[in-house]
Order: sequence, then structure tokens, then C-alpha cells
Amino acid sequence: MTYSGAVRVGGPADVHELKDLMISKVAVGPMDNNAYLLRCRATGAQLLVDAANDAETLLTLIGDDGITAVVTTHRHGDHWQALAQVVAATGATTYAGAYDAEGIPVATDVLVEDGDTIRVGEVELTARHLVGHTPGSIALVYDDPHGHPHVFTGDCLFPGGVGNTWKDPEAFASLLRDVETKLFAALPDETWVYPGHGKDTTLGDERPHLPEWRERGW
Repeated sequence: MTYSGAVRVGGPADVHELKDLMISKVAVGPMDNNAYLLRCRATGAQLLVDAANDAETLLTLIGDDGITAVVTTHRHGDHWQALAQVVAATGATTYAGAYDAEGIPVATDVLVEDGDTIRVGEVELTARHLVGHTPGSIALVYDDPHGHPHVFTGDCLFPGGVGNTWKDPEAFASLLRDVETKLFAALPDETWVYPGHGKDTTLGDERPHLPEWRERGW
């Protein structure tokens, strides 16, 4: 089956099969949050991005192999509602941005800074600190050695714009600047974007609209 990234709450996972990594995407909870299970094909090690809601669905997705880590992209409650249950069931190590961890009511084992590496088996993810949606939001970049990069953006980048900054001009300017410099300027158009809600996109699809976003201010 061809991966589309289109999922619905209560529906099946959509699986993006790469040479070294399998990415399973599910939608959970009343805010249609995306959660992503990353599995290293060489070792079977697994990592979850955002234990957003519905621990039962997430634990079923994880299966008997468990997970080594859960990365929370940012402090907003809709992205960690199932975190305590998932960690209790799996014993996973918790990761979050150093400037958002205090807002997450489950202890963060590893405080993540810009440029830090997070491993899942033999696969490496690079954290990028993006300021504006929250003070400590992080995106995770997988630079696939066999193809184009993949980036998990939380609520910092979606099809059609950056994340919500609540009409705060300084927060919007900060988020747009970080997204432009750390994602668009650093990664090619083919980079696949996996956001915290809704459908996927690519940097190439979004890049022509950057001036439009800057002009409108959101």
C-alpha cells in the first residue's frame, strides 16, 4: 500500500516503509492529534513521537516489542494526555525540549537542546528547537541516507502555515524565522513533513508560500 499520511481517529495506522525505518501514523483524541511510532528495521527498537491521547490505541500500535523512548514535541496538553499511561506500561525513557519540560506533568528523563541526537536502534534523529508556538517546541529530523529527509514538526509547521502563535507578532516572527532557517534553509524540497495534526506535506509544497505567510502574519 502506498503511504498517504491520511488517517482518522478510530481508523487504522498508515505506515510509511523506508529502507531503515518504519513510520506508523495514527490519529487519536478529540483534537485529531497525530502520533508516530518509529521502528528501526535493523534492530526492532521503537520510539513514539507524542503520546497524545488514547493510551489503548497507542499501546496496541506499539505491540509486544515495547518502546525505548517517547518524545513529546511540546508542552500543550493535547500532546501528552496518554504519556503517563504509556510510560507506566512500557518503561520508556521520556524526552522533551529543555524549555517545555516544566509544562509536561510527567517527568522528563532527557532534556533536549537544539542539535541533540536521539537514537532509535541504528537510526538517528536530530532535534531542532523551534520557538514561538511554545518556548521549547522541538522538531525531529531523520536524514534518510537512502533518500530524502523526514521531519516530525509537532505543531510548528503544517500544510498551509506555521503553528498558532495567537496573534502575537513576536512569537510569530520567532517561529517563522526558526522554521525558515532550521528547516527550509537546511533541508531540500523533497523533505517529508509529519505534523502534529492533519495531513502530511513536503517542504517543497510549502516553500513558495513563505512570503505569503510572512505578509499575513500567521
